[in-house]
Amino acid sequence: MSTEALRVPRSEFGRGHVQAVAGCYFVASFAALGLPPYLTQILPELGDQGARWAGVLYIVPTVFGALGAPLWGRLADRFGRKRLLLRAQLGLAVSFLLAGWADSLATFTLALVLQGILGGTFAASNGYLGTALEGPALSKALTLMQGSARAALVAAPIVVGSLSGWLSPHRQYALLAVLPLTAALLLAALPEPAPAQKPQRGPETEVTEAPSAMSLRTLFALEFAFVFSTVISFPYLIQLVDDRLPGTSPALTGVLFALPHLCYLVSALAVHAAFRDRPRAGLALGFACIALGLAGHGIADSLPTLIAVRLLLGAGLTLGLVCLSVLAADCAKGRAPGRMFGSLEFFSKAGAVAAGVTAAAGTARYGPAAPVLIGGAAAAVTAALLPTLHLRTRWSH
Repeated sequence: MSTEALRVPRSEFGRGHVQAVAGCYFVASFAALGLPPYLTQILPELGDQGARWAGVLYIVPTVFGALGAPLWGRLADRFGRKRLLLRAQLGLAVSFLLAGWADSLATFTLALVLQGILGGTFAASNGYLGTALEGPALSKALTLMQGSARAALVAAPIVVGSLSGWLSPHRQYALLAVLPLTAALLLAALPEPAPAQKPQRGPETEVTEAPSAMSLRTLFALEFAFVFSTVISFPYLIQLVDDRLPGTSPALTGVLFALPHLCYLVSALAVHAAFRDRPRAGLALGFACIALGLAGHGIADSLPTLIAVRLLLGAGLTLGLVCLSVLAADCAKGRAPGRMFGSLEFFSKAGAVAAGVTAAAGTARYGPAAPVLIGGAAAAVTAALLPTLHLRTRWSH
C-alpha cells in the first residue's frame, strides 16, 4: 500500500490520534527527564568521584538538541513528519542503551550527545500534529503535549528514585530504553496526516488570509524569554529550600518543586478555553505572575509563603505555556510545520541552556536566591515590553 493511501485527512484526525502522540511523548520522556537529577550518583560509577561534570553534562543533551532541531524539522517537511517522529523515538532508544551500558565517562558523554542530536521528540511530535491540525484544535493539542511534559517531569524522578533500591540510576538508562522503543511501535500504527488543501485561486475567486497575531521573530524571542525566566529557578531550588527551611524532608522539597507543574496539569485546559481568543493578554499576565512569584522566592522564609509563591509561579507557568501554544498554532498557518516547530525548539532549548549557565554563575557569586531574582527580573522586563512589540509583523514563508 502506498504512503499516499495511508494519509488521513485533517477532518478524520481525531482526539484519539492526538492522545496517542501525547502518550508516546510522555513515556519516551521518562529517562530524558527523570535521570538527569541523579547525575551526581551516576558519575562516581564512571570515575568522576566528585561528580564535577554533573552541571556540564546536565545541559549537554539540551545543547545538541537545540543544534539539531532545525535540521530535523526541515527533513520532516521533506520526507514526512511520521518518519522523522519515529526516527526521534528510535534515536532516544539507541542513546539510552549506550548510556546504560557505558563504562567510562567519555562513552557516557557520547551517549548524552547522541541523545540531544538523535532525539527531539517534542519538536517532531508538534510538527506531526501541525500537519494534521490548525487553529484552536492545534493549540489545544500543543497544550496537551505540554501537559505530557509536565506529567513526566513530576512522575519520572519519583519512579527513578523508587527503582534505585534495586537498580542504579546509571543502569536504568538501559532499562528505560524500552519506553521510546514501545512508543515507536505505537506510533508506527498511526497514519501520515495529509496537509490542508489550499483553495485554488481563480480569476473570480479572491482568497484572503488573516495575518497571524505575532511574527515568528517575536514568538521565538518570547519563547526564549519564557524558558529562561522559568527554568533558571529549577537547578538550585532544593538548595534554596534547605537554606530557608533547614531540616525540610526530601519528600516535601519534591512536592514544592512539583507544585507549578501540578498547577499546569490541573488548570491548563481551562486556561486554554479562557485565553485562546486573547493570548497576548494571557501571556502578559503570565510573565507578571512569574515575575512576582520568583521575586517572592527571594523573601519567602516560611513553608506557607513558599507554597504561595510556588503556586503563583505555577499560575504564570500555565498562562505562559498555554498562550505560547495558541500563538505558535497561529503562526503555523501556511508554514511548513516541521521547520517552524524545529526552530521554535531551538530557541526553547537555547533559553534553557542560558538559564542553566546563568543560574550556576549567579549562585556561585551571590547565593541560592540569585537565580530566582534574575529570572524574576527577566520576566518583569518581558511583561513590560510585551505591549510595545510589533505583533502584526509577519515573516515571509
